[in-house]
Amino acid sequence: MTDYLNGKYVMTGAETLDVARDAIWTIVVVSSPLMIVGLVVGVVVSLFQALTQIQEQTLIFVPKILAIFVTLLLALPFMADSLHSHMMRISSRIIGG
Repeated sequence: MTDYLNGKYVMTGAETLDVARDAIWTIVVVSSPLMIVGLVVGVVVSLFQALTQIQEQTLIFVPKILAIFVTLLLALPFMADSLHSHMMRISSRIIGG
């Protein structure tokens, strides 16, 4: 798994890329519920503004903030579990040498 060089274990390039890929995928999985809700609410409010011809620039922020906050409360256990799983994978790599 790791190379032994000068009395120390060193990570190979493939292992480094694997850890980085896993971290990026964890970021995507954790942030995707909030990003999707923000996108959907933004499109719905923009369509509402286009249909009613209300051109208030600050109208989009309040619904988006509220929707993202509610989604954060609902998705927090899933997000924490994903981050915990990632930390366990990193810890097992550290312990395994």
